[in-house]
Amino acid sequence: MIRALNTAATGMSAQEQQVNSISNNIANSNTNGYKAQRTEFEDLLYETVEEAGGRSSNDTEYTVGHQVGSGAKVSATRRMHTMGSPQITNRPYDLMIMGDGFFGVQVGNETMYTRDGSFTVDSQGVMKTRNGHPLVPGINVPPNTKSLNIAEDGSVEAYLTGQAEPIQLGQIPVFTFVNPAGLSDKGGNLAARTNASGEAIQRIAGEENSGVIQQGTIESSNVNVMSEMTNLIKAQRAYEMNSKVMGVADQMLQTVNNIR
Repeated sequence: MIRALNTAATGMSAQEQQVNSISNNIANSNTNGYKAQRTEFEDLLYETVEEAGGRSSNDTEYTVGHQVGSGAKVSATRRMHTMGSPQITNRPYDLMIMGDGFFGVQVGNETMYTRDGSFTVDSQGVMKTRNGHPLVPGINVPPNTKSLNIAEDGSVEAYLTGQAEPIQLGQIPVFTFVNPAGLSDKGGNLAARTNASGEAIQRIAGEENSGVIQQGTIESSNVNVMSEMTNLIKAQRAYEMNSKVMGVADQMLQTVNNIR
């Protein structure tokens, strides 16, 4: 009976973490560029009572083994890097990557990565995130700019007051990773590279399977609220069933204790 109590406890703990992930997804359903988390589980160690293929007698073998499991645990919370739906803003500094890739931003001495393209400019005309982190590489918009054009390949042109021809301000790259699910989330819509993600690969937008840049658009969260609510109900029922197992095991232990 003690084994059943411990096994059910691991199931309850795993479902609790599942609910935590679901609640975070729902909380960020309106966060620009947010990628939903998927909780993944794995079973724990097994006690082998009878080994499949082991001897059942002098001249026979077990065709099926007998193993007793010890529960489950959360093995990973995987980011689902599917693209969120476009949200048209017509604001010149709002950008969206239509496809794979990330914007690079400078945070201290480190380059971090984001799908949130709601940029702005500071008093010096430097394109930055809302939190003041500059875009990589730096784009400086002149003070007498009357309009800004950002092409699908990331090239930035500014039309200045009194000039017919635009000036080139630079090109915004798109950064891709071999394993984007291996990025480490840092909050503030930012992620950092890890050994699992591999090094960031700087590409021209639209080349080598990287996405193109769309001006005047930002990416919505890819959270499907209906799917999250369905998963929440499933997690709640699984938690309840594990708690029921603990109750039944406790009743069986009580019955054993009452035997005289």
